[in-house]
Amino acid sequence: MNSTHKEKIAVYPGSFDPVTLGHLDIIRRSAKQFDRVIVAVLNNTSKKPLFSVEERTNLLKEVTKDLPNVEIDHFRDLLVNYVKLKGASVIIRGLRAISDFEYELQLATTNYKLYPEVETIFMMTHPQYSYLSSSIVKEIAQFHGNFTDLVPEAVETALKKKFE
Repeated sequence: MNSTHKEKIAVYPGSFDPVTLGHLDIIRRSAKQFDRVIVAVLNNTSKKPLFSVEERTNLLKEVTKDLPNVEIDHFRDLLVNYVKLKGASVIIRGLRAISDFEYELQLATTNYKLYPEVETIFMMTHPQYSYLSSSIVKEIAQFHGNFTDLVPEAVETALKKKFE
């Protein structure tokens, strides 16, 4: 048996504005599959985020602090450039419903064309989170609805502060 083990690094990119229990489910399950998972907060210039990149990064660090092989980072480059820089071989994408698949397939195919050394792995979200999105959570929070079972506690507190 070969004792030289090349570390399997995966990148889970997203805006995470804010991180939901659906995202956390994908992060936890990915952490079991890879030596290291880098959760990479995308600084998407075309979106107006509720939380700054720093706030999103800090919230993710807080809710993943019990996962020693999960690292939180951020980027504002092409995803494949970031993946190369980090020495990762896998991009993780969460799928909630069939409606996500067409867009995700387009992204995965483009990333493969740009950087064939990286694989995109689609992970189905747990059925209890299949309807959940950051947009839905923000809307519920904005109108002071109950979103307790949709986000981690630290995120719930941060959302309530934003909409006080």
